Amino acid sequence: MRFRSLVLIAAAFVLAGALSWVSAVLAAGVIEARSGDMVAEALTESGHDWAEVSTDGLQVQLVGTAPTEADRFNALTVASRMIDASRVIDGMSVAASAPIEAPRFSIEILRNDEGVSMIGLVPASLDREALSQEVASLAGGAEVVDLLETADHPVPDGWLLASSFGLDALERLPRSKISISANRVSATAISSSGAEKRRLENELNRLAPEGVEIVLDISAPRPVITPFTLRFLIDQRGGARFDACSADTEEARARILEAAARAGLEGEAQCTLGLGVPTPEWADAVVQGIEAVARIGGGSVTFSDADVTFVGMETTSQSLFDRSVGELENNLPNVFSVEPVLPRPEIKTEDDGPVEFTATRQRDGAVDLAGRLPNEVVRTTVESFAHARFGMDEVVLAARLDDTLPEEWPIRVLAGLQALDELADGSLVVRPDTVQLTGNTGNPDARAEITRLLADKLGEGQSFEIDVTYREALDPLAALPTPQECLARVQAAQEVEKIAFEPGSTDVSGTSVRVLDQIAETLRACSKVEIQIEIAGHTDSQGRETMNLDLSQARADSVREALISRRVMTSMLTSTGYGETQPIADNDTAEGREANRRIEFRMAGEPSGDEEGGDAEDDDSPADDDADAETDSESGDAAEETGETE
Repeated sequence: MRFRSLVLIAAAFVLAGALSWVSAVLAAGVIEARSGDMVAEALTESGHDWAEVSTDGLQVQLVGTAPTEADRFNALTVASRMIDASRVIDGMSVAASAPIEAPRFSIEILRNDEGVSMIGLVPASLDREALSQEVASLAGGAEVVDLLETADHPVPDGWLLASSFGLDALERLPRSKISISANRVSATAISSSGAEKRRLENELNRLAPEGVEIVLDISAPRPVITPFTLRFLIDQRGGARFDACSADTEEARARILEAAARAGLEGEAQCTLGLGVPTPEWADAVVQGIEAVARIGGGSVTFSDADVTFVGMETTSQSLFDRSVGELENNLPNVFSVEPVLPRPEIKTEDDGPVEFTATRQRDGAVDLAGRLPNEVVRTTVESFAHARFGMDEVVLAARLDDTLPEEWPIRVLAGLQALDELADGSLVVRPDTVQLTGNTGNPDARAEITRLLADKLGEGQSFEIDVTYREALDPLAALPTPQECLARVQAAQEVEKIAFEPGSTDVSGTSVRVLDQIAETLRACSKVEIQIEIAGHTDSQGRETMNLDLSQARADSVREALISRRVMTSMLTSTGYGETQPIADNDTAEGREANRRIEFRMAGEPSGDEEGGDAEDDDSPADDDADAETDSESGDAAEETGETE
């Protein structure tokens, strides 16, 4: 009995232990699941959905790839808030960091009359002191403020090319902002005129290196237009068009162009914004003038300041013309005065030729003048004026005298010749009722300039016709050579034929006239290029050194004067004599002395190639001038003459 009691007691203990163990296991599972869920939920709410949670007993393991080390640490912190930190096992990794992005190198250079400032980020390898010195030199010695910062990173492709071009642009643009980055240069600048703007744009586009993007924003101040001129016409030959258009504001220009479009103008038209408008009511007056031309079906209206010339056609009826003139006079602001002109068909009479004066200009420069002039004084005046405009040797005058010509004939002829000078080639016809100008030009503004000229010179009530075509091939700015190209052309002319002098003389020999003519033609074509050329005179070592120096200077001066007489700009040329100091060959041979006797053309201030390694010569070799003279001349006093025979 007692034994059974002991067995029952033992069984009860075993059962109680089993129940306790099952309860403990169940409790641990609940705690484990609850801990994992709590941590997973907290991580998701914190934005760490990349982290995965697993449990092992009471331990909670975090795995996954954190975007950054900070994200990994923050995930551990979130988990540790939910359960004891000792139970959190870190199995997370961190994503590999991306390489550091290269900095964007750029320089912004601001230049004005007060100096130059540089701002931006440049490679650490850049010699900033050398850059500042170069910028100061390009800016004419202006003060340079260096606000650049540096970064130690490889120089990007295209940086050096862009930097070099940016400095070229800085040199040419005195009031500008130059922005330089790899493979890109942008320049914002102000030029002195429209022509200067075109020249700079053409030159910089030509200098731009391949692969570098160039953005140019060059503006020109509004010109002063004198007289303030506009001419609108409608005819059967060209339809509706402007010979010249001027406006004082953007709004005025828009109104004028809209009125012209209503009158039949097709395509784009240029209308220059400028200063000098005679009245703020300019646009009102011009619009009414254009509408008046459209009402009569053709003709022209010319505004020259406050003077208005309204011209009908030969086919316009008198009543329609009078009514249009009356409406125009009544509607125009009081400051304007109208001069009406209604041409009538010329009544032909039997005589010995048309009453006209003609001038024809060829592309090679030749100008032929013919027709009628009133008297000998006017003929002499016209001939002198033509010589001054077109060149002494280019003009041929074959005009007859006719004392019945109108009183204003000389003014019309001279104004027409001045207008013809704006053309590369063309013709002028002056008749009692009109002035006609036809031809080609390389100046895109020639039509407007000719219109202003004729409107100003001919005065009110005068009719004129302009048929001028712009051709880019004739534009000296569109095809402007570089200074190096100009110099190369001059030097090429010398390679064909050498400039020679009479023995011991400063007079250029007859055979060298051709090469001087060619060089002068090249330099005239380069007259709009910023270039200064040095004419360097050299001799051989025969004769006294002082006399050779004087002779070389005199010969260089002689060449300069010869070129100036051929209409080369004085400011382009300097002359320097170097005597025997820069030989290019051996003075001990006749051939060497011949080579050393020469005239060179080079950029002013540029060292000659001889100074950097030409043939050396013993300066002390001709110790006895008279002995040398016995070999190469008939007398010692003439040594330098024979030594300088070319």
